[in-house]
Amino acid sequence: MSESPRPPALPTLPVWACRWLAAVLILGTAGLHIVYLAHNCPLDLSPDEAHYWDWSRHLDLSYYSKGPLVAYLIRAGCATAGAWSEQHTANLALAVRLPAVVCGSLLLLSLYILTVQVFRREALALAVVAMALTLPVITAGSTLMTIDAPYTCCWGWALVLGHRAIFRGSAWAWPAAGLVVGLGVLAKYTMVLWLPSVGLFLLLQPEYRGLLMRPGFWVMSVLAGMCCLPILIWNMRNGWVTFYHVERLSGVGFHWSGPQNYLAGQAAMLMGYWFVVWLVAMARRHPLAESDPGVRYLWWLSAPMFLVFLGFSFKTDGGEPNWPVTAYLSGMVLAASWLAEQLMSPQRWYRRCTAAMLAVACALGLTTTVVMHHTDWIQPLLVRISGPATPNRPMPLRRFDPTCRLRGFQYLAETVDELRERLRTKDEDPVLAASNWALPGELGVYCAGHPQAYSLGLAMGDRHSQYDLWPNPLDDAEAFRGRTFIVVGWVSAEARSAFDRLETPREVVYTEKGLPVAEWTITVCHGYRGFAKAPDGVKKF
Repeated sequence: MSESPRPPALPTLPVWACRWLAAVLILGTAGLHIVYLAHNCPLDLSPDEAHYWDWSRHLDLSYYSKGPLVAYLIRAGCATAGAWSEQHTANLALAVRLPAVVCGSLLLLSLYILTVQVFRREALALAVVAMALTLPVITAGSTLMTIDAPYTCCWGWALVLGHRAIFRGSAWAWPAAGLVVGLGVLAKYTMVLWLPSVGLFLLLQPEYRGLLMRPGFWVMSVLAGMCCLPILIWNMRNGWVTFYHVERLSGVGFHWSGPQNYLAGQAAMLMGYWFVVWLVAMARRHPLAESDPGVRYLWWLSAPMFLVFLGFSFKTDGGEPNWPVTAYLSGMVLAASWLAEQLMSPQRWYRRCTAAMLAVACALGLTTTVVMHHTDWIQPLLVRISGPATPNRPMPLRRFDPTCRLRGFQYLAETVDELRERLRTKDEDPVLAASNWALPGELGVYCAGHPQAYSLGLAMGDRHSQYDLWPNPLDDAEAFRGRTFIVVGWVSAEARSAFDRLETPREVVYTEKGLPVAEWTITVCHGYRGFAKAPDGVKKF
């Protein structure tokens, strides 16, 4: 079978120069992220990050909504750098996010290796790394310790090991790929789609179809499945709550607007330009038009993920933009090779337009990335655009600055600590609680001494969470009877009846540049009695 022409050569650089430059980019970016996190990072831990940190204090086989990998990585980060982080930055954020920096660097390395494997072009691999660093969705993964950081890292290395096993015939690469896929599932369940994606590639390539009948593929699959056993065992012990939760996330009803919302979300995540480039590259390099099996491999490890979530968008009404993010890893390599061809077009005007649009997209992406990390640089402009606070728009800045959702939690914790000290002078040791699952982790990580905070969410209409599976005031009222609670968030009428008396609620408003950025209600509740009606009859997964 004849191979399609390789992408035209980029500006010639020696192999050693490409590798050194890639190392400088990857390690330099990691260093910048660490410096950013260590020196007055303006972004507090997100509710998800703080929630996972709380998991890391209770290591287990799995958790309510996710596998255990994120908790173990955060535990490792805190064990490695927790003391230093608290001593030099006054909180644990750097230690919590350190694994994200490592995962982000390993992801970039996997993209470099994958590009060299498929196209044997070190300069193109260097370009892929450089372009990836201009994508906010990639750089955010090295700053925020969410499940996407280890998940995308595992997907990237599964691509590398899968290619090695299929095209180089390396026997060791099959089990290695299986272990990496299994680790990825322990981070995010959608990692399981890697196996059918590579299976489809093998099934539809006559020259590689025989690999489906050989031990390597099945050893890989079995090892990946065995890595899922902790999740299954944990769910057997906990009423299969993860499956109910995932079923809820898959949506209810039917939404005709789902595909439209899904495509709009993908375009926004990839800043428009890169989404169009990816679509065009996928269309031009589809398997029926492409004879290079390596390029087909990239295509098949991209398209199924995108199409699965496109199909589910009728139920999810579009879902979250990051759900199919791994579709763009092999897709990015494919798109870069297609762009390289366009930059060598015989038509000068086309080459110049392509180069200009690429330069603008990279500049815009890099600027967006920097501004996302330092929104204070443009905050005066955002304040002017958002206008003053009004009763209908009490926090206008949040409309234009998404990082507002990661601000103010340290201020909230300081206010809660003041209340704790006041109550302790009266010989009361208060219990910290919140009206939903998103806040206990923030209170635990930022309040003095890292106290265990609880969720009263089930009593207030919130969904189930991991807090309902640990000892808590709702299920074990006797252990908390008579205690004083500091509750952050709205206190429902039913929750009020669970206490002897409540103090007047206190509004806590965090402001920047004179504008409110976040606000909470804090209520001191005395004499916990327990709830008259058990809230666990309500099933909101």
